[in-house]
Amino acid sequence: MAVRMADGPAAGLTEEIHRLKREKNAVILAHNYQRPEVQELADVLGDSLALARAAAKTDADVIVFCGVHFMAETAAMLNPEKTVLLPDLEAGCSLADSITADQLRAWKAEHPGAVVVAYVNTSAEVKAESDYCCTSSNAIEVVRSIPEDREILFLPDMFLGAYVQRVTGRRNMHIWMGECHVHAGIQPSQVKTVLREHPRAELLVHPECGCSTSSVYLAAEGVLPADRTKILSTGGMLKHASSSEAEEFIVATETGILYQMQKRNPGKRFVAANPDAICPFMKRITLDKVRDALRENRYVITVPEDIASRARLAIERMVAIG
Repeated sequence: MAVRMADGPAAGLTEEIHRLKREKNAVILAHNYQRPEVQELADVLGDSLALARAAAKTDADVIVFCGVHFMAETAAMLNPEKTVLLPDLEAGCSLADSITADQLRAWKAEHPGAVVVAYVNTSAEVKAESDYCCTSSNAIEVVRSIPEDREILFLPDMFLGAYVQRVTGRRNMHIWMGECHVHAGIQPSQVKTVLREHPRAELLVHPECGCSTSSVYLAAEGVLPADRTKILSTGGMLKHASSSEAEEFIVATETGILYQMQKRNPGKRFVAANPDAICPFMKRITLDKVRDALRENRYVITVPEDIASRARLAIERMVAIG
C-alpha cells in the first residue's frame, strides 16, 4: 500500500484545515480506524486510550475528534473548559448502543456491591454508572487492580470480557452480551483460511473480535501457532508490527489500521483477516467535514455536568492504569 501526499483539490483542502487550526488553536485527534487522508491530517493518531490521554493533556482551545461519538464525549468530559467538535453527528457505535444506563442500573441491582468496569465504548450516561472505564489495551490491568473477592460486572463487549476473564482467571466476573458488529464478524474460520494461505505470518487479533477467545484457546491447543498469535489493542498492533522480526502479518481488526501499519513498515506485508471488516461509522468523517467543523464550529459535543462529574472519575481511573 503506497502512501501518497495529497495533491490538487485535496491539497488545498488540507492547507485550509491547517490554517483554521492555527487560527483557532485547535488540535486534531484521530483514531487508527479513520480514513487514510484523515490519519495523515491528525496531530495525534492512536487507539482509544492514547486519544483519551492526549485529550486530557492538550493545551489547545479546540479539539476536533475524528472518531466516534463516545470518544468525543470522553474528550469533552476530560476538558470541560474546551470546545470539542465531532465532524459528523452520525458517527456512532453499535457496541456503545448495546447497553443503556437504565439497563446497567437494573444489572447493578441484581448484583449489589459489584464493581462495574465499563469499556470506553459506552455512552457518558453508562460511564456515570460505572466505577472504572477501560480500553482493550488496559482492560486486564484494570480488572487485576480490583480486589479478587469483589464481584465484577464487565460491559458491554462479550468478546473482550471473555478474553479478560480467561487471562485473569476471575470467576466472579459477569459479562454483558454486547458486541461490535464489525469485530464480531471476524470469525475463526476466516482466520484459519488466511493462515493457510500465509503459513509464516504472525496473527494479530483485537480482543473485541469474534475470533479472539477461540484464538487464545486454539493457540494453547496448538491449532494456531502460539508463538505467532498475539492478542493486542490497535495501539499494541502498531507497536508490535514495528518491533517484530516477522515480515508478514494477518490482522484481525477493522481494516483502517492497515494503512498506518504499511506506512510505518514499508518492507512488511499486512493482510486483513476479513477484508470486509470496515466500520461505516469511522468512515463517515472526511476532510470536508473536518474543514466544516473548524470553519463553522460544528458539531459541539457537551455532556451535562451532573453526568460528567460522575463519569469523570471512572475515566480518570482508566487513564491512570496500564
